[in-house]
Amino acid sequence: MAKTAKKFQINGKEVARGQNEVIRLNVARLPSGTVISLRILVYRSKLPGPTALIMGGVHGDEINGVEIVRRAIKSKMFEQLKVGSVIAIPLLNVYGFINFSRDASEGKDVNRSFPGNAKGSLASRVAHTVTKNILPLIDFGLDFHTGGSSRYNFPQVRYTKGDTAAKEIAHAFAAPYLISKTNTTNTLRKQAHSMGKPIVVYEGGESLRFDGFAIARALAGLQRVLHRKGMLDAAPKPTSQPITFQKTTWVRADRSGIFEWLQESGCKVSIGEKLGIIRDPYGESEVYVKASRTGYIIGHNNAPVVSQGDALFHIGYQL
Repeated sequence: MAKTAKKFQINGKEVARGQNEVIRLNVARLPSGTVISLRILVYRSKLPGPTALIMGGVHGDEINGVEIVRRAIKSKMFEQLKVGSVIAIPLLNVYGFINFSRDASEGKDVNRSFPGNAKGSLASRVAHTVTKNILPLIDFGLDFHTGGSSRYNFPQVRYTKGDTAAKEIAHAFAAPYLISKTNTTNTLRKQAHSMGKPIVVYEGGESLRFDGFAIARALAGLQRVLHRKGMLDAAPKPTSQPITFQKTTWVRADRSGIFEWLQESGCKVSIGEKLGIIRDPYGESEVYVKASRTGYIIGHNNAPVVSQGDALFHIGYQL
């Protein structure tokens, strides 16, 4: 938290307390010569306090995350800070965004490229820019995501197992579902954790689609976290008590065919319960997809055609 008492500088530009600034960080160029730059919005109150990173678009096709941060900016939420600072990055993976792609060039995943390399792939350069210029300034962060291709995620927050600071942020956010898991290698969350900066990941909705429910839950959770940190005067109360899962498992397709789900994300299910059905294209056969254990569906696949082995339902459960 002492960071706000020291020089607050990004890309050579110092931002004083009580000021708001827009800073651009050039990352690379497209083949056309167009510069790819990160637009970073900095909001600083007049009083010292924690610095929060609020970020979307780590995966370029996860539009909900971009929209969540955009709406927070548009609402002037960050201009009402009582104490501390916010670094808002609505869109991290610019290349993926303009190409409707999860990844940066060469099929590289920005969120598997941390801490990054200034002379590496585009994804690695973006990761390096964040590691070098942003993470040293922050005290905690919120990273907004959606499900991957055709996969819908019910609003949930994922945090680092054993990290009490991250757990506190996750519970303050109060998404319907909380998931405590070990960090994946080379992710933003793992890199930040190694630097003593707790970052939690919000998942809600599906890539390349807006989801009003997931966006609204995210904005309310964001306000609750900033309120818990003393940075905002007020925040909406949670609509329900979060459910925490220690484990998750995927139910996969036993055969290929035309897929229809019968249960969707947010539903409580029992072992052996019918979740969906897979039919062949000729009306000759069909098989049911059944729950492998009792729990809650935290994500499901919206693809109408699936192959054998495809992930269909993500079930969270308690030990």
